Parts: sequence; structure tokens; C-alpha cells
Amino acid sequence: MKDQAEGLRNLVQLQNDKATRSTRIITVTSGKGGVGKSNFTLNFALTLQSQGYKVLVFDADIGLANIDVLMGISSKYNLYHLLKREKTIWEIIQKGTGNLDFIAGGSGFNDLLRLSQEELDYFAEQVMQLNGYVDFIIFDTGAGLSKETLKFILAAEETFVVTTPEPTSITDAYAIIKMVSSMGHNVSFKLIINRVTDMKEGKQTADKIALVAKQFLDLHIPTLGYLDEDISVSKAVRKQVPFTVAFPNSGAARSLQTLVENYLKGYSVIEAPSTGVKGFLNKMMKLLK
Repeated sequence: MKDQAEGLRNLVQLQNDKATRSTRIITVTSGKGGVGKSNFTLNFALTLQSQGYKVLVFDADIGLANIDVLMGISSKYNLYHLLKREKTIWEIIQKGTGNLDFIAGGSGFNDLLRLSQEELDYFAEQVMQLNGYVDFIIFDTGAGLSKETLKFILAAEETFVVTTPEPTSITDAYAIIKMVSSMGHNVSFKLIINRVTDMKEGKQTADKIALVAKQFLDLHIPTLGYLDEDISVSKAVRKQVPFTVAFPNSGAARSLQTLVENYLKGYSVIEAPSTGVKGFLNKMMKLLK
């Protein structure tokens, strides 16, 4: 009865919100692991939420799903339970730090690539219910360009590529942009430069990627922002508390706040209306066929 009542409340809230709320889909990825991608995703979502937006984080990393671990939460359900029709979309959405909505990762994403048409229709029907429920759905993908990650990049409205100033990280970040571009897809990429010692280093890193992308791919890759190298981040990971919550006055938290403010300035003047969950699902279903 409790689950049914909660589901009904969610549906009522959805009906109240969907007329005024447009859901934007963001994919976060990286060329290699260990650059702080998932940590960025989680804290970016929490900072967006602190600005009054409703956010859902979807852990789409098959092998190393860890959004729940970063919050010190043991997940009961994930996408697998939805695909097997054991749970509804509302039942696999869990509450994390700061009451943040999230869906835990797991083996379900492998199953997503092998669904029958009937199962795909059910998946689409369930996910479609999220349209208007939140302002942002953020997919945290696995590092590198797997076939699963590629589908989320192509279906989302914009993709954030997280990198660091390390040469291997820069090379791998450019490689993922190049591979997607070489397939003839038009993707809205934005750079996040993590673990910078100062603004100069962050700008130099971004300029390197932007320059070669423009020269060899004829792509304009804007930079969303830079995040400070900060010991508070690793301390927060060990505490299993997001750094924006554990150390709200740290350099990393302040630089992320600036990044989110810059993003929202651009978000408020986006000319093309969001295609929402429906647009995302239409693209995803085509890619899965």
C-alpha cells in the first residue's frame, strides 16, 4: 500500500508540474577513468538542486557504477529491476544526499541492448513518465567510448566531457570527441577541466582541446568551467559525503558553484526548446534497433 500511495503521489505531482517544466537531458562522460567524472556529476547535480532545480541522476556506468557509493548509500534497486518488470520507474528512483533523486547503475544497461520490441516499449513507457517530473536528468556514463556510452551521448541534448590537465587525460578527452564526430553525429560537447592548480592551467588545457577540435574536426567546443585541485574532495570521498555538502566552503565547491552559475546563464537563453524525455527516447529507440 505504501508503494502504491507513493506512486500515486508521484503521478499527481507529475501532472501538476509537467505543464510548466521542461526536462533537459545531459550526458557526462570522460575519455579515461580516474578524472573525477562521477564525483563531478553528483556534486553538479546537488549544486543545480541548490539553485531550485529538480534533478535526477541516472548512473549509466555498467562496470563501475558508484554514485550511490559516493553518498554512502546501499542501493536496493536499479535499472535491471525495471527491465525485468519487477519494479516501476518510481520504485527504482531512490533518495540520496540532500533528497537528490537517483537511479543506481548495474547490469541492467547491458540488458538494455538486448531487449525485445515489447520490452523496449515498456522501458520507454516507464521512462516517459519522468518527462516534466524533473528539470534535468543527468546520465553518468562509463569512461571511454563503449557502445552503451555512445548511445547516451547521441541521445542526450548535450554532453559534458570531464578531463584533467594530465596529457593522457587531454588526449583521451579529444579522442572521444573525435570518434563521435567521425561517425557523422552532431553532438553538443562542453568541456569540464577538473583538478586545476589555477585558472591559467585550466584555460591552457581547454584551449589545447578546443584548438585541435577546431583545426582538425571543424568543431567549436566551449568550456563550461574549471574545478580546483582540492584535498577536500578526496576527504569527502573517504567520508562518502559529496564534497559540496561535507566542505561547502572549499575551493572545489566554490569553483563548482561558479561553473553551475555560468551554465545556468547559458541555459536561460537557449534558443532551441528542450526536446525532453520524449526526444531522448526517440533517439535512443532508433539507436537500439
